[in-house]
Amino acid sequence: MVGRLQFPVSLMIPTRAIRPLLLAGVAALLSVGSAGHAADAKAASVLKEKAEIDAGLDRGYAQLDALYKDIHEHPELGFQEARTAAKLAAEMRAMGFEVTEHVGGTGIVAIFKNGPGPMVMVRTELDALPLEEKTGLPYASHATQLWEGKPTPVDHACGHDIHMTAWVGAAQALVAMKSQWHGTLMFIGQPAEETVGGARAMLADGLFKRFGKPDIGFAQHVSNGPAGTLSYRAGVNSSAADGFEIAFKGRGAHGSRPQLSIDPVVEASRFVVDVQSVISREKDPAAFGVLSVGSIQSGTAGNIIPDGAIVRGTIRSYDEDTRTKLKSGLVRTAKAEAEMSGAPPAVVTFDAGASAVVNDDAITGRTGPIFKAAFGDRAVVAPGPGSASEDYSEFIIAGVPSLFWGLGGYDPKVIADAQSKGQVLPSNHSPQFAPIPEPSIRTGVEAMTLAVLGVLGK
Repeated sequence: MVGRLQFPVSLMIPTRAIRPLLLAGVAALLSVGSAGHAADAKAASVLKEKAEIDAGLDRGYAQLDALYKDIHEHPELGFQEARTAAKLAAEMRAMGFEVTEHVGGTGIVAIFKNGPGPMVMVRTELDALPLEEKTGLPYASHATQLWEGKPTPVDHACGHDIHMTAWVGAAQALVAMKSQWHGTLMFIGQPAEETVGGARAMLADGLFKRFGKPDIGFAQHVSNGPAGTLSYRAGVNSSAADGFEIAFKGRGAHGSRPQLSIDPVVEASRFVVDVQSVISREKDPAAFGVLSVGSIQSGTAGNIIPDGAIVRGTIRSYDEDTRTKLKSGLVRTAKAEAEMSGAPPAVVTFDAGASAVVNDDAITGRTGPIFKAAFGDRAVVAPGPGSASEDYSEFIIAGVPSLFWGLGGYDPKVIADAQSKGQVLPSNHSPQFAPIPEPSIRTGVEAMTLAVLGVLGK
C-alpha cells in the first residue's frame, strides 16, 4: 500500500537517543575517509620516491651494468672474496661511507650517518659457487680458485652479483636522497653465505659491538621468477640447512676379488637409497623436509675396490622437530649400512648449519604496503616459505628484526615460452642460471631504497 508508514509507539526511538548514534556514524565515516586519504597520500609519496629513484637509475645505470658484469666475470669463493670486497669498499668510500674491511675475514662494513634516527642494516653476500659456468654469456666467468685443495671453476650461479649491484645502487640512491631521511645506514658485504659461515664470522668479529646494533635489517635474493617482480611474507621465509659428511670405511682389494674386500662404495650406494625412507616413512608428510646427497667420492681406478668413501649432502627443514628427526635418521641409517657390511662404524659429522629466516611481522606489515604502492600486482605475498636456506638468519637470531624478500630475474617472455614447451628453466645453483640484469637490478635498487626510506623517511 502506498502511503506513510506507521510504527508502533513501542518501536519509536526518541530523538535524544538517535542523535548520538548519528554522530557516531558520521565520525566512523569520517575516520574511514581520513584513513583512505592517508593511504592515498602515502601511496602517492611512495610513487614520487620511486620516480626519483628511477631518474637516478636512468642517469647512472650504465655504471651499475658495468659493475655487475665485472663482478659476474670475476667471482670468488667464500672467504676468498678479496677482489670483490675491495671493489665494493671503493664504491662505498666514493659515496662518503666510512668503510671497514676484513670484518669476519673478507667482510666489509660501510656506515653512513645522517643525523639522529634508527640504524638500518642492508646486507649483500660476496661469494660465488664452485662450479663451471655454462651460460654462454659474453661476460661469463672463466675464473678458478682452490676449493677443497683443488683448482676449481667458480660461478656466480646464485645471483649474488645481482644482489651486490643492487646494494651499491640502493646506497647511491639513499645518499642522493639524504635530505629526505634521518638516521644511520649500515651496509654490510658478507662473505661465505654459501657455506653458511660468513654471518657467524662477522658477528664473532664484533660486528654489532664495533659498529652498533641495527634497529632493522633488510636483504633480498634473486631467483628464476619473472624479472621486475618481488615476493615477501611474514614469518618463516626459508628453510633451515644442515650439511653433512659421512665417512664409510671398508677394506680395499682387487676388483676381481670382491670377497676379500669390505666395499665402501656399496655402503655409500645403499645409504643414498635407504636414507630416503626417513623422508617417506618417518617424517610427517605435512612437514617440509629434504635430504639430498650431492657428492660421493671414492676410489681411483675401476679395478680397485677402495677402502673408504665420503658422502656429502644437505638436510633442509622448517621446524626443529623435523630437523632433529632427519638428522637422527641419517645417523642411524649410516651406522646400519656399515654394520650390515661388517665394516667399521661410519663417521657422521654435521656442519654448524643455518636456521630458518623468520621475517618480522611488524616490519613486513609496514613494508608490504610500500611494495604494493610501488609495484602494484608485481609485488605479491608469497604463499609459503622457500626451500632454500640463508645464513642471514644469524643476524635475526642476534636480535635484528628483519624482512628478507625475493626478486624475479628471468624475462617473462622466456618463462612463458619455456612453460609452453614444458621446459624447466635453470634455477639458482645451476651452471646455466642467468638472470637478466635489467630490470632485475633496477627492481632490487627500487625495493631496497623504498624499504629503507619507509623506516628512515621524514
